[in-house]
Amino acid sequence: THEGNVRRAFESLLRETAKEAKGWELVTEQTERREANAVRYDGTLRDGNRLPHGWWEAKDSSDDLDNEIRRKKDRGYRFDNIIFEDTRRAVLYQDGLEVVRAEVRDAAKLADLLNRFYSHEIEPFTQFYEAVAYFQEEIPHIAQGLKAKIEGAHHDNKRFQTAYAAFMELCKTALNPNISQAAVDEMLIQHMLTERLIRKVFDVEEFNRRNVIAAEVEGVIDSLASQHFNRSQFLGALDRFYTAIEQAADRLATFSEKQDFINHVYERFFQGYSVKIADTHGIVYTPQPIVDFMCAAVEEVLLNEFGKRLGDEDIYVIDPCTGTGNFAVNLLRRAHERNPRGFEQFYRQQLFANEVMLMPYYIASLNIEHAYYKLTGRYEPFEGVCFVDTLDLAERVDGQMGLTGFLTEKNTARVERQKAAPITVIIGNPPYNVGQLNENDNNKNRKYEVIDKRVKETYAKDSKATNKNALSDAYVKFFRWAADRLQGRDGIVCYVSNNSFVDQIAFDGMRKHLLEDFTEIYHLDLHGNVRQNPKLSGTTHNVFGIQVGVGVTVAVRKTRSVGRSALAILPSPLAPLPQGEGDKGGGNEDGGRDERSEGDVGSGGKMAGRVFYHRVPDYWTAQEKLEYLLYNVIERGRQNSLNTVEWEQLRPDARHTWFVSEHGDEYESFLLMGSKATKAGKTDATEAIFKSYGRGLETTRDNWIYAFSKVDLEANVRKFIETYNSEIDRWRRSKKPKDIDNFVNN
Repeated sequence: THEGNVRRAFESLLRETAKEAKGWELVTEQTERREANAVRYDGTLRDGNRLPHGWWEAKDSSDDLDNEIRRKKDRGYRFDNIIFEDTRRAVLYQDGLEVVRAEVRDAAKLADLLNRFYSHEIEPFTQFYEAVAYFQEEIPHIAQGLKAKIEGAHHDNKRFQTAYAAFMELCKTALNPNISQAAVDEMLIQHMLTERLIRKVFDVEEFNRRNVIAAEVEGVIDSLASQHFNRSQFLGALDRFYTAIEQAADRLATFSEKQDFINHVYERFFQGYSVKIADTHGIVYTPQPIVDFMCAAVEEVLLNEFGKRLGDEDIYVIDPCTGTGNFAVNLLRRAHERNPRGFEQFYRQQLFANEVMLMPYYIASLNIEHAYYKLTGRYEPFEGVCFVDTLDLAERVDGQMGLTGFLTEKNTARVERQKAAPITVIIGNPPYNVGQLNENDNNKNRKYEVIDKRVKETYAKDSKATNKNALSDAYVKFFRWAADRLQGRDGIVCYVSNNSFVDQIAFDGMRKHLLEDFTEIYHLDLHGNVRQNPKLSGTTHNVFGIQVGVGVTVAVRKTRSVGRSALAILPSPLAPLPQGEGDKGGGNEDGGRDERSEGDVGSGGKMAGRVFYHRVPDYWTAQEKLEYLLYNVIERGRQNSLNTVEWEQLRPDARHTWFVSEHGDEYESFLLMGSKATKAGKTDATEAIFKSYGRGLETTRDNWIYAFSKVDLEANVRKFIETYNSEIDRWRRSKKPKDIDNFVNN
């Protein structure tokens, strides 16, 4: 007779059968606004594009089921395809009418009800899937056609050449000094293919006039239009696809649903149109429960450690890789709820976001501005979002050179204001990708002189690892950038990222500096590392659907106050820290936190931070991990996420290992196999068994010079030599262009 208890059985039935029958995901406790009412479904069945195909409402045995159904109808619940059940009976409504009623104990009738439920098609979703299949087949051809038009205009359209040259210089200044013509061409193509979707789905017909970057891009595209190129006519082949997406989006009740939907469409767009861009930038968007957890964690630390709230005059926040703006929107809602007096100032002056990819930048602008409109009832442009590469800002230091133009005058002004802001909170989802999968991909990440140098002189310098390539990962650079961007101020860095840095050898120097840069680090390990555990599936066990492990890191720098931490989250309020055998973290004898001044310094004169760690069970699915964040964390208090985690304090050793082996000290006393110092013949080198050692045979051209037969191997090597010499000759005949990466036929 308690709905919260008895509904779990039917929920489990739906979750498993929906997955098997249709590949749908059951999302519980989904709230949407229907006309004047907010309705909350016990379950919503969504497909891979986030489109809802069915709903479920649970009641207990003491409820009058038919009466409850009438009440839900009056409140505006969807009756397109919904199951009501009270543990004894299940009733299915479709298109507003009751179609079948079954006793739960009658297996045949219940199976019939579920089959009808899963086979029902909601219009216009049918057309959407047909259009998507068509789109994935046609988009490469349409894109190639646009590319050909642009390449032709480069040669014979003077007006376009003038506009393009000016735009190209702006892109070099704002985004990447080494940006290629091909990349800028792709930006124009991307805009032409997607701007209609943004206008229609988000209902902002004036978008191209209102958005400072869209207006600039439109100017270049207008110069392309001539009697030889009619934009609307050329894109007419995609009209069916556009219409289907727009009609499907119309079925979504809330702006956030539309945003989630367009995120997935955008991911599919890039996978169909430009896989390399998607791979290089690590385009994976953050699930909402993770966004909620991280924003709640920031609020919690601000209040408990610093006595501050979002919207207070000295709290400046930036999302350095905003994607579609989810973090900024979440923080805005929290600031409006907690600190209404400081909300306007927070929106106008203290919240910043950067994005380097064109379409997500557009969506982020719309998303944040729409959130403000919903909260205040009026439109005001969000001046805090910049179309810029965050890591590039480290190159543009204030001084003699100053700040040069960032694509447009308005964008430059925004960037200058951001550079001057005393940032205290950095939150977001940095790109996860370390670079190309193999040397033949020609898909390397960009180099950054300043940040790469900072990583080299800190994380790499203090690493004992031989192979430090992993420190080139984009997320590592964002950690380095964030610690530097606080500029010595107390503050918070909160990232969800690849979490190899927690235990991998190459990151020992990074771990050292993190504990020097921050007083406390909390890491929630969401695991999902398929490479370490092949029994896992990136698709089902990883919250991002990728191959490497993922974790949420909250790094706190607090040096100004002395005494016991106000956060007091070790142990968790929910459970005492285990003592005795196997206790890695300690705490003091009463199970509480060590008494220690914030900002204690170690022997090197730097802060000696503390590490708190929690790992979810290895075999939890991605859905279970998200539900853990949603239920066990967020719903226990929207501003109380960290306090609900059962943290363990780690005790790093002198080698900057966070997970110290039981026999680590004994192992360290063993004789070395080899060392660089011994190899170099240094007199003060530690004794080692071998003087000479190396990494072994390594080519980085395995596809070319390894084979399973001598005949194939000879053919491959001959082809490799011929291809190489041919490309050298073509390069010379082409007057030795400098952009070799984009010139060479890989």
